[in-house]
Formats: sequence, structure tokens, C-alpha cells
Amino acid sequence: MNSYIRIRNMSLKETIKSLAKQFHSDTVNIRNHIHSNPELSFQEFETSKFIKGQLEALGIEYEDGFVKTGIVATIEGKDPGTKTIAMRADLDALPILEENDVPYKSKNDGVMHACGHDVHTSVALGMARVLNEIREEFTGTLKLIFQPGEEKLPGGASLMIEEGILDKINATAIFGIHVMPTIDAGQVGFRSGIYMASADEIYLTIKGKGGHAALPALNIDPLPIAAEILVELYKITSPADDIPMVLAFGKMNANGATNVIPSEVTIEGTFRTMNEEWRMELHQIVAKTAQDIAVNHGAECEVLIKKGYPCLVNDEAMTAAAKTAAEEFLGKDNVGELDLRMTADDFATFSQAMPGCYFRLGIRNEEEGITSGVHTPTFNIDERALETGVGLMSWLVIEELRS
Repeated sequence: MNSYIRIRNMSLKETIKSLAKQFHSDTVNIRNHIHSNPELSFQEFETSKFIKGQLEALGIEYEDGFVKTGIVATIEGKDPGTKTIAMRADLDALPILEENDVPYKSKNDGVMHACGHDVHTSVALGMARVLNEIREEFTGTLKLIFQPGEEKLPGGASLMIEEGILDKINATAIFGIHVMPTIDAGQVGFRSGIYMASADEIYLTIKGKGGHAALPALNIDPLPIAAEILVELYKITSPADDIPMVLAFGKMNANGATNVIPSEVTIEGTFRTMNEEWRMELHQIVAKTAQDIAVNHGAECEVLIKKGYPCLVNDEAMTAAAKTAAEEFLGKDNVGELDLRMTADDFATFSQAMPGCYFRLGIRNEEEGITSGVHTPTFNIDERALETGVGLMSWLVIEELRS
């Protein structure tokens, strides 16, 4: 018997809650399977195959092959041509060796779903199942975007857009969801306007003249030059108090020895901010500072700055409406306001193309010791968050289609 028929006397909101609860164990199983079989960015072939199998079992139509592993599924309600919105779920894992002792521990050594993308995909599939059950109860169309490569530049979102995904989905708005280890399971967070930073990668190669360490007059030592460059770059500050920024360098390599001066030193770092004009200006400042210092010491510096994800800006009207809908669905005490974050997500690329709402799903449970942050080998979730995510995401989609 159709699940919806059994509970059709409920309100639509209560029906969604009931279905999310009813499907919870299946959603957990989906998440556990994906978690156990993580794949790195742009290599999500088995994950993609698994998702397609889930969609086929539900009778949900999809198109695949976007940036090789990407998928777009379509769920149509009544009068599907009236309005179309989208949801993005990311597929890729990270190069981290999992340390959790759980039945669903990663089977791929050195690869782990440590950022919750398994949760995002499971929530999307759970939502697809719920909305497919009640498709006669809402008007419009949902496009579910399963996106590869969120963790690696240039990002799967920009590549899908280059392949024409926006014309294919023809959506007027898009949702994104992401786990949040500092928020308790059962709760969510929203923020209108600018929420997350842009993220660029900086690569510096200082080229001097190597040789024997005991003969410094014959060398142009790139190590102290690199150190001077770092000191000067770390002195750069934001031009205004309301423009947050992070300029940090996490990798430095010099293949010398105790008595060998290398000819070359490489430095790698990141720059993040929330102002596009300052973003472009700092690129020039970094390049000029590094190159001028190198030249002053008879060396040279090659500068490569890979422009990454833009600032993530949540549409104010859409986000305000979604927050209100979340309060109706979960209760006001379970919906909070998010702080600005200097992290980044290429969902921002989608939200530049159409109104977007990217919100946070709580996964924390201190009593069970589930407190680790993302990108750590002990990251885990309270599985109750999956029911919250499936139910709320289904409700938000229907409310947005109604607006």
C-alpha cells in the first residue's frame, strides 16, 4: 500500500514528518553505505551508480554524466511547469584516514566522508522519496542536483554550470544543506545575506641559486627570502573592520639538507574574504610583495593565485521565508541564527546564478561523544539528524514552490 494513503488524513506538514520518520532507517542505511564507500573529488563513480540505483527503485527520472559523475533528478508535482526550484547535494569525500570504530567505517583506506557529504546526499535521497510519495499534494517541480567535486578547485558547481546545467534545470531558486558539528541534532541554523567567504589558493615559488652551505657567497639562498616574504605577507590587514579576511600559509617546501642550500622554495596558502573588490586587490598586493622582495635579493618569485569559490550570499527574502518555515516545522527553539564563517563552499557559484538558501543541519550529541569537527578523522553524526534533514528539506521545498 502507498505510504501516503495510510496517513492522508494528516495535515501535509504532519504527513511529511511521519514519512521522514517512517523512512528513517532506510535513510540511515543509505548514509552508512555511502560513508563506507567514500570516493575523492571527481572520482565518485560508484557513489553515482548507487544514487542512480536508488532513484530507479523509486521510479524517479534523472539525467547523468554531468562532469562524469553528476546527476540531476526530477520530481514533478501537479502542474510541473508552474515553478521549478533546485537542491544541491555534494558527493565527494576527503583524503583522510578514518579513526572511528563503527560498523560503517570507511572501506577505502585514506578516504573518508569527513565533511558530511554522505549526509547531504542521504538527505536528498530521503527527501526525494518523501516528495515522490506526496507529489499530488504540491505544485511545481524539484530538480535534485547531485554534484561532484565540492572539495577540489575549480569545484563541481562551476564545471556543471559550464556544461549548461542552469539551462537544463531552469530553476528560479536553489537550496543547499550542510552539517554543523556545533549545533545539536534536531536543530538547524540560517543566516541571510553574506554567510561564507571566498577561497583562493596561493602558490609561491622562490628561485635562488643553490650550493654548498659552507660557501654562502656563491649562493642566493631562497630560504631567508621565503621567510621575509612570509613575514611581510602576514602583516597585510583588511582595509576595513567590516571586511573580514584570512591570509594563511600552511605548506613550505625546500629540498635541501643540513649542508645543501636548495635552489628553490615553494610556499602554499589560502586567502579568504567577504569583499570581491578587496579580494582582487589583495591578489595584486601578494604578487607585488613577494616578487619585489625576491628581486631585492637577486632572486625571483613565481606567483600563481588560483581563484576559487566566491563569497556565499544567501538571498535575504528566500532565507527569511525558509527560516520561518523551519520554525513552523521544528519549533522556534530549534532554529538559530548562524555566525559569519571564513570557510567556503562552491554552492556559492549556484547562488550567484539564482536566489539561494544554504543552511546548517545540527549533528552534535555531546552525551554520545559526537562532537568532532568536519575534516577530522573522528567526525561522526547523531543519526537523528537525518530524519530532521529529510523532513525539513521536504517542507522547505514545498513552501518555496508555494511562494
